Amino acid sequence: MRRTALLASATLLTALIPLASAAPAAGTGTGTGTGAGAADPAPAPLDRFEGEVPFANQPAEGIFTWGGDADDPPALRLAGRADAPEGAKVLEGTYDISGYGGFTHDFAAGLPAHDWSGRKGIRFWWEGQDNGRKVAFEIKDGGANGEASELWTTSFTDDFSGWKQIEIPFTDFTYRTDYQPVGGIDHVLGLTGMWGYAITLPAGTKGRFAMDGVELYGRADQSARAFVTTDAPVHAVREGATAAVRITLATTGAAPVDEPVTVAYGTAATGTARPGEDYTPVSGTLTFPAGTASGASRTVRVPTLRDRSAEPAETIPLRLTVTGAKAPAETPQIVVDAHGLPYLDTRLPVRKRVADLLARMTLEEKAGQMTQAERGAMSAPGDITAYALGSLLSGGGSTPTPNTPQAWARMIDDFQLRTRATRFQIPLIYGVDAVHGHNNLAGATIMPHNIGIGATRDPDLARRTGAVTAAEVRATGVPWDFAPCLCVSRDERWGRAYESFGEDPALVQSMETVIQGLQGRADGRDLSRHDKVLATAKHYAGDGGTRYGSSTTGTYTVDQGVTEVTRRQLEAVHLAPFRTAVDRGVGSVMPSYSSLDIAGDGQGPVRMHARADMISGVLKGRMGFDGFVVSDWNAIDQLPGDYASHVRTAVNAGLDMMMVPYGYKDFSTTLVDEVRAGRIGTKRIDDAVGRVLTQKFRLGLFEHPYADTRGAAGIGSAAHRAVARQAAAESQVLLKNAGGVLPLRKSQKVYVAGSNADDLGNQTGGWTITWQGASGTHTRGTTILRGLRNAGGDVTYSKDASAPTAGHDVGVVVVGETPYAEGVGDVGNGHDLQLPAADRAAVDKVCAAMRCAVLIVSGRPQLIGDRLGRIDALVASWLPGTEGDGVADVLYGRRPFTGQLPVTWPKSEAQLPVNVGDRVYDPQFPFGWGLTTLTRVPAGGTATLKALARAAAAAQRAHAGRAGRALVTEARLIVQRKAGEHMSAAVAKPFADADHLLLTGRYGAAVERLTAAYRAA
Repeated sequence: MRRTALLASATLLTALIPLASAAPAAGTGTGTGTGAGAADPAPAPLDRFEGEVPFANQPAEGIFTWGGDADDPPALRLAGRADAPEGAKVLEGTYDISGYGGFTHDFAAGLPAHDWSGRKGIRFWWEGQDNGRKVAFEIKDGGANGEASELWTTSFTDDFSGWKQIEIPFTDFTYRTDYQPVGGIDHVLGLTGMWGYAITLPAGTKGRFAMDGVELYGRADQSARAFVTTDAPVHAVREGATAAVRITLATTGAAPVDEPVTVAYGTAATGTARPGEDYTPVSGTLTFPAGTASGASRTVRVPTLRDRSAEPAETIPLRLTVTGAKAPAETPQIVVDAHGLPYLDTRLPVRKRVADLLARMTLEEKAGQMTQAERGAMSAPGDITAYALGSLLSGGGSTPTPNTPQAWARMIDDFQLRTRATRFQIPLIYGVDAVHGHNNLAGATIMPHNIGIGATRDPDLARRTGAVTAAEVRATGVPWDFAPCLCVSRDERWGRAYESFGEDPALVQSMETVIQGLQGRADGRDLSRHDKVLATAKHYAGDGGTRYGSSTTGTYTVDQGVTEVTRRQLEAVHLAPFRTAVDRGVGSVMPSYSSLDIAGDGQGPVRMHARADMISGVLKGRMGFDGFVVSDWNAIDQLPGDYASHVRTAVNAGLDMMMVPYGYKDFSTTLVDEVRAGRIGTKRIDDAVGRVLTQKFRLGLFEHPYADTRGAAGIGSAAHRAVARQAAAESQVLLKNAGGVLPLRKSQKVYVAGSNADDLGNQTGGWTITWQGASGTHTRGTTILRGLRNAGGDVTYSKDASAPTAGHDVGVVVVGETPYAEGVGDVGNGHDLQLPAADRAAVDKVCAAMRCAVLIVSGRPQLIGDRLGRIDALVASWLPGTEGDGVADVLYGRRPFTGQLPVTWPKSEAQLPVNVGDRVYDPQFPFGWGLTTLTRVPAGGTATLKALARAAAAAQRAHAGRAGRALVTEARLIVQRKAGEHMSAAVAKPFADADHLLLTGRYGAAVERLTAAYRAA
């Protein structure tokens, strides 16, 4: 799923501008005196754009750009202009923004924030293009620095030509509710701790701009530094109860007000509740006298009345007229909760509750339930109510500030509060990509990526990792996880290869115990538990089989391409995992971005989001899937035709909810138009909405919409990390171990080197804190180096192997990839399967000086054949997550190596794609290969293998799975001991075939193929 964080404040994916730095910025200063009639102070410059402010990022002072993807940040330069309004230069820029983009001036985080409280506003010169587009202007108030501050926003319209001075009083700025430190710092534009400003440029069109002379102007009056706020925008109460609305006066710098502030209040008859019948009208005036301290509050109480009839929710707006201070941005609403209606009756079966609610809903309300927006893309949180939105999500890196469990829960509760103001108070279902733990949350337990879980060959461990993930996700208020990925990865050049459990559908199916870890029992009865979440089987179907070079998305080469298959291949390889997922009761399914080209069907490549035959026909029809189908991120925009046809095609194909992060308004209104025009049937709409509502009822969201944080103490706990540590240990695959280099002994002096030995970000990979992940330390965990030291090893560390190597007994070189996600990581899109030059040099130096073990930390196999002869031990470490202690456990022999290759390890890129079952199969290491330590390898040869084959066949007939698997494992160890380093096609092919047979329960045949491999070795 493509995920970019929607933070117009530029906390993510910033692009540094390659321009020279210049002198530091001038100080801002503030005015003096507040007496009536005093002359305005001289303007205080912020930016003259003469080169005094560098192009730089936090924590330094500087100007930087940002955007939703690599193409969105604008290009900036300081240009000499004869017509510059101020000085000799201006800031010029060009842009072509598809998502969002702009630039920021942040003040230095290491210095005190600036005080603008004595000023009336901010102004600047703008060269108009007369394009009629709105330009958003934000200022940054309070908090620790410019990237952890409250954002206050306004906009101006470029409807003029040439230079114009844009003047914005601070009273025009409103609090941004879509991206903030959760709960705000104080929800007050204090102006005493200012960290800079940001401009968001228009999206959807190419453009240019020029700007000059940013400065503070004028003298502040009280209304610019005093604010009236309410404790919540929505106050929901049961019928007959009294709503209490707390009204608070807050001031800049917490200073008392100089003049009285009055708040006239009154209930308005414009809501859906009836005055005198549903509530008692109230009105009056609250006065905060001169000298009132900041933080003082008053309470307005609104009694509601019982009328003993079943009703939907009813609203009572509370109008506030403020004098002497700035009024709240929103009119608070009292809501009398819906009551007495059958859909609210927990004693009724879910199907009856769904039927009752559906019968009451309008088309617009149904369209809202089919719409999912990104939390950072909402123009206002009130849109949840206005569009009756059914779902929100956090894309990769779209997190609250601070990124804590408490902040997540408060954020989602604030969103859920908005649903209380809708007629039927249908709760949101909030979703995240928790693909290897709650990976958006700093401090969460991060599991190995799926490729490592596949290497464990441990279905029960897969279930337990899912259970830990579910517990941590639900404890932050999130009930829905866009996982697991059930792709069958058939080409290691794919940037999503690590999201797959492996290249064999039988291996993927065996790991689908993770669904029970996430959801609980297959009948859905556990979904309402505080430690379970709704799972998503993705990406349906065939995303792991896309042909290299078939992608048409940007510079991608594999991801979102075309999967070319016969019907038989489709069924056996790509559909099989989804049949298992349906049998396991998975609650939602997400189609793939990719296209499916089925031989002989005459359609050619067709996007999966348009394939009614596969979604409505196969998935919902033949497989009997009763959950709901959600689109991938903006995926309907890739369908042919105009937007109306995108909506029509996707809904008629069987999609029930659309992930339209930016376009939620357009989708909702277009869907309504298409239904009214008869191009989408009402029966299809009711089916879609009924499926969504069913899962919301099963999750218990109608009864408990808010976060249940009982499990929050378990997030990142020792117990959860113990599961991740075991998963990291069992995922390690020992490919070579000449001379028994591993396990290490604590008496040995160990020389550790390599780029991935001490980099938590590299070992956690993509989809960690941000969409693409990042090198370095961005969450809490243990690096492999720290794990080795924790194990008691005598360790010397030199990342580049520049430290002297003499006097060491053994080297451990940890090398591999840096993080990436999705098509960004496709080979040919700036990536390959070769180790970086610095890693190759480290391997060469250490392995020339001493016996060595090389660990490859990566999302896919790396080409190592040219160095294999110089390496004593080779380990595929995959992406082990936050628990480097687990890697150390097997290196030092606390646990045995037991992992097996979930994918074929190729000799060269020219072999790709190469997979178990191929007619020509001659890899470096075959599928299923994995040496062991601390385990006795059975003695004997062909005769022993024959005896094992007979016993395995008997176990198969008796359905004795555990015994059958143990017998095959014994045979495998015998073959691996003989084959050693002398791998050939004659050994590799039957060896890999045997592992596939084992996964499909054919134990006797598996040992027979291993016997063939033994004879060829």
